[in-house]
Amino acid sequence: MTAEQVEALIRNGVPMAEDIDLRIERMDEQGALARVPFQPRLVRPGGTLSGPTIMALADAAMYAVVLGRLGKVEMAVTSNLNINFLARPKPVDLLAEARILKLGRRQAVCEVSLYSQGAEEDLVAHVTGTYALPLVD
Repeated sequence: MTAEQVEALIRNGVPMAEDIDLRIERMDEQGALARVPFQPRLVRPGGTLSGPTIMALADAAMYAVVLGRLGKVEMAVTSNLNINFLARPKPVDLLAEARILKLGRRQAVCEVSLYSQGAEEDLVAHVTGTYALPLVD
């Protein structure tokens, strides 16, 4: 699937993706790049992007990389997500680079690095997660 196809599938199936203006920027053999444009309404008290926004982007990036590798497997679902918040995001777009660490018949184990636009070397969060895959006959 292309980045545009994956973005459309996610936006149609997960209405919250529209709320945060989720974008899938790139799909290739290395993985997926997803973005949430900065919006003041996503900021929590203390002036930083909310944790749920960061987690939603990470989860969507994992879903995107799974769709990119396997095609239209809409029933793939998150079965585990571990997140380490490492730094306060800047008030700019948040990006997520996702890749598959291991792909099996029943699950895909993924890794996501999240960073503020223009500060790729300073991780905002690091995520590992597992997607349960539907059984295919």
